[in-house]
Amino acid sequence: MRGLLQKTLRELWVSTLLIGLGLAGANMLLTFLIPKVQMQLGDVFERLPFAQTMMSALLGTEVGKELTARAMASVLWVHPIVLALVWTQAINLSTRVPAGEVDRGTIDFLLGLPVSRRLVYACEVVMLLATGVLVIAMGFAGHRAMAPVMPADMRPDLQSSLIIMANFYCLYLAVGGVGFLVSALCSHRGRAVAIVLALVLGSFLLNFAAQLWPPAQRVAFLGVLEYYRPALVLQSGEVPWSDMLVLLAIAAFALIAGGEVMARRSLCTT
Repeated sequence: MRGLLQKTLRELWVSTLLIGLGLAGANMLLTFLIPKVQMQLGDVFERLPFAQTMMSALLGTEVGKELTARAMASVLWVHPIVLALVWTQAINLSTRVPAGEVDRGTIDFLLGLPVSRRLVYACEVVMLLATGVLVIAMGFAGHRAMAPVMPADMRPDLQSSLIIMANFYCLYLAVGGVGFLVSALCSHRGRAVAIVLALVLGSFLLNFAAQLWPPAQRVAFLGVLEYYRPALVLQSGEVPWSDMLVLLAIAAFALIAGGEVMARRSLCTT
C-alpha cells in the first residue's frame, strides 16, 4: 500500500500544491477586500434593491438591508473562486481511477500489480482525505494571515471559522465521493469530469435560484450547497450537525458504491 500511496503522491503533489497556494492567495485577497466592499453595500442596497436579493442568493440565506459585518465575512467561504478551487481538487483526484487509467490505457498495468482493486481504490480515497485537509488548511491559513486587517466586528472568531472549515471539508468529501462513483461507472475521464462538473454547477445554480424563485426552494435539498451555509454558522456560532451528517452520508454512500462498482466491473483498455 505504501508504494501505491507514493505513486499517487508523486502524480498529485504539484497540482495539490498549486491549488492550495491558489486558495491561500484567493482567501488573502478576499479577506483584504471584503471590509472595503461591505462599507459601500448599504448605499447599493438602497439604490438597487435587487442587489440585496443577489447577495441573499450568494450567501444561501436571507439578508436585510443592513448586512451585518459577520454575514458579509461569510462571503469569503462561498465565493465562486473558493468553491471552484476546492471542487477542482476533489474532481481532479476522484476521476483518476478507474476512468483516468482506462482513458490513458494504463489500467491493465495498474491492475496487474500484486494488489487488489479494493486496495488501489482505498489508496485513492486516502489521498482524497489527506489532500483535502491540506488544501483547506492552506486556504484557512491564508485567511488567518490577513485577518488582522479586518475590523474587529467583522473578523470571524477562531471557533466559528473552524466549524466552517469542518463543514467545508464535508462538502469537499461529498463532491469527491460522487466523483469516485461516476469515475467507477465511466471509461473516459473527460466524460466523468463533465458529469461531476455538471452536478456541482447544477447544485450551485439551484442554491442560487432557491433564493429568487419559490418553486426552486422545494427541490433545494437536492443540491449539496443546501448543507453548506457559513453565514448561518457565523450568525449562530452553532455546529450544523445535521448538514454535516447529510454531506458525510452522501460521501460515504458514493465512496462505498464506487468501490463496489470498481471491484466488480470488467476493466480493460481493449
